[in-house]
Parts: sequence; C-alpha cells; structure tokens
Amino acid sequence: MAEQNNEYARSYSEESFRDKLVRYAKVAGAEVIERALQLYYAAQDPATPPWAKTVIYSALGYFIFPLDAIPDITPVVGYADDLGVLAVAIATVAMHITPTMKQQAKQKLQDWFG
Repeated sequence: MAEQNNEYARSYSEESFRDKLVRYAKVAGAEVIERALQLYYAAQDPATPPWAKTVIYSALGYFIFPLDAIPDITPVVGYADDLGVLAVAIATVAMHITPTMKQQAKQKLQDWFG
C-alpha cells in the first residue's frame, strides 16, 4: 500500500492537477472538485507538516492518475473512488485544513462555475 501511495505521490504535479480539474470538473461534480481544492490549498500552506503533505499529494496523485480503481470515463460512478480517496485524505489531515482554505476552495468553485 505504501509503495502504491508513493507511486501516486510521484504522479502528482500542479499542472496535471489543474488539467484534470479543468477537463473533468463538470463530470466529477462540485463535491469532488471542492475536496480536491481543499487538499490542494492545505498542501500549499508552509505550516502543513510533511507527513500531511505526503497524504495530500498521494490523494491528489490518485485523483489525477489515469488508471484507478474505477475508470473516470464511466459517468458519475467513475469518480466515486476518487471522492472516497479524497474524503479519507481530508479526514486524515482535517486539522490542517483551515476555514480559510475551505473558503478558498468554495470561492474557486464559484469563480469557475458561478
């Protein structure tokens, strides 16, 4: 499991993350995108400890990894595993996701989708 998490963490890049968000945002749904953004903002915070950033980058890496448990090309259901991984990551690092980060994620969704 740790080896696979490392693979996902290595798959993460900000460019790939943004590309995935832009391409699949409407299909994935606001909940998936908002959770991904909350994690993204937490990872950018210098106060977030390295262990939490590893959890975050692993989850975001899984989100953008082209081959996951349920292919993302499957409408609606294809993002259920992504949402699950993001939810577990958020639960794990919740103490490092501030109200400001949650607001930033909401605002970004609002900016993108109205």
